[in-house]
Amino acid sequence: MSRRVAFLSGPAQGIGRATAEALLADGWAVAGLEIDAEAADELEGDHPDAPLWIARGDAGDAEAVRTSVAEAERRFGRLDGLVHVAGVAAWTPLDELDDAAWQRVLDVNLTGAYRLARAAAPALRRARGAIVLIASSRAFQSEPHGEAYAASKGGLVSLAHALAASLGPEVRANAVAPGWIESGPWAKRAERRRPEHREIDRAQHPAGRVGTPEDVAEVVRFLLDGERAGFVTGQTWTVDGGMTRRMRYAD
Repeated sequence: MSRRVAFLSGPAQGIGRATAEALLADGWAVAGLEIDAEAADELEGDHPDAPLWIARGDAGDAEAVRTSVAEAERRFGRLDGLVHVAGVAAWTPLDELDDAAWQRVLDVNLTGAYRLARAAAPALRRARGAIVLIASSRAFQSEPHGEAYAASKGGLVSLAHALAASLGPEVRANAVAPGWIESGPWAKRAERRRPEHREIDRAQHPAGRVGTPEDVAEVVRFLLDGERAGFVTGQTWTVDGGMTRRMRYAD
C-alpha cells in the first residue's frame, strides 16, 4: 500500500480529531487508539468511506498500546507517522494529590508516548517516518496545582529530542506545545459547545484570539511531512498565539 499511514492516540475529539481529519483530507490513512467509544463511533460514522480504523482502549494501558499499533500495521501494511495526543490533567493542590492521581497523568501523557514510540519504531524506521508528541505550554510555565500535568508535558518535550537522537536519521521526532486551545466545537456531539470568549481572553494573545484545534493540526501536518520538514527534528513548536512571549505586569 502506497498511501501514508498515521497512528494517533486520542484521535476522536479536540486536537486529535482535527488532526485526524486534516490527515485524511491530505490522503493519509489514519489508525488510532481512543478511550471514548462514543467519540470514536462518531468519528468513524462521519467518515464511513475513509481509510480509518480506531481501536477502543486506554493510551495508559501497555497492552492496549502494543496491540493497537500492531493491528494498525497489519491492516494498513505500514506506519509513516505517530502522533501522541491523548492526555489527562489533574489540577489538584499538592497536599491533596495522591500517588494514584499523579501516576495516572504520567501513565497516559508521558509513559503512553514512550510505549507508542517503542511499539511503532520498527515500522517508522522502515518508512523513514516521523513522531509528533503533543505537549503543552505548561511545560514552560505553570498555574497553581498543575504539578502532574506540567511534569508530564515537560517530559514530552525532553522525550521528543531524546527520540530524535536515538531514532535519527531514519525517524524524525518533534513536540508541539499548544497554549489555550478552544476544543468545544471539536468535542463529541453530547458535549459540544459554542465558544464564548471575552475581550480580555483574546487580548492576552498577541495573535488577538484564542487558538483552535485546527491551528495545532496544521503544525502537525507540516512536521509529519518528510519533504517539507525533513530537516526538522528534536524541536518543540509552541502554538499559543504568542501568549507565553508576552510580558504581563499587575495593574
